Amino acid sequence: MHPENPLHRAADADLLTMLLRAGGCPSEQAAPAAFHLLSYLGNLPAVMRVSTARLGQITGLPETHLLPLFAALELGRRLYSFNNGECPIVQGAEDAAQLIGDMAQLLQEHVRLILLDTHNRVVAMPTLYIGTLHGAVIRVSEILREAVMRNSPAFILAHNHPSGDPAPSPEDIELTRMVIAAGKLLDIQLLDHLIISERGWLSLRQQGLAFQNP
Repeated sequence: MHPENPLHRAADADLLTMLLRAGGCPSEQAAPAAFHLLSYLGNLPAVMRVSTARLGQITGLPETHLLPLFAALELGRRLYSFNNGECPIVQGAEDAAQLIGDMAQLLQEHVRLILLDTHNRVVAMPTLYIGTLHGAVIRVSEILREAVMRNSPAFILAHNHPSGDPAPSPEDIELTRMVIAAGKLLDIQLLDHLIISERGWLSLRQQGLAFQNP
C-alpha cells in the first residue's frame, strides 16, 4: 500500500496559499489572498479559467508572487488535456497562437516552445526563459535540447512582448535564423517563430522574415 499524500486532504485555499508563498508572497498576505480569490470566483475550476492578468487584479499581488500559481494552473490544464486524448494539432500559425494566447497577458517576457510529433500533434509546451529576452543570452543549444530530449522533429518558437507591440526586433530575426540553421544540422525543423502581445500576434514565417519561401 502506498502512503497517502498529505496534500490530498489539504483544502483548496491551503494549496493556493502554498503556491503564493512559494512565489515569495509573505505568509500574512498569502492566505487572505487565496481565500479572497476562491470566494470571488466561487471555486477552483473558475480560477483555472481566468487570465493571468485577471488573477493579478483580483489578488492585488505582483506577477512574481503569482508565478508558481500560474505554473500549477497551466500544468493542470495540460495534464487534463493530454489525459483525455485531446493532444492539439497545429496546422498553422493560427493554431499555435491560440494555444499560447495566455502569453499576451504576461508582464515579463517569456520564451516558450511548442514541440510537435510527426503528425503535428503537440508533445509539450515548455517555458525556457522568464525575463527580458534581449537582456539574457539565449543559447540555441538549449532551445534545440528540448526537441532532442522529447524526440520532436519539429517545433514552434514563441515569445511575448509585454510592451504590446508584436513587431519583431533585429535580435528576434537573428535568433530565428540561428535556430533554423542549427536545427538543420540535427534534422529538426523550426516551423515558425511567433511574437505574442496584447495588440495581437505576429508570425515571422508569414511576414517572410528569416524563413525562406517554399
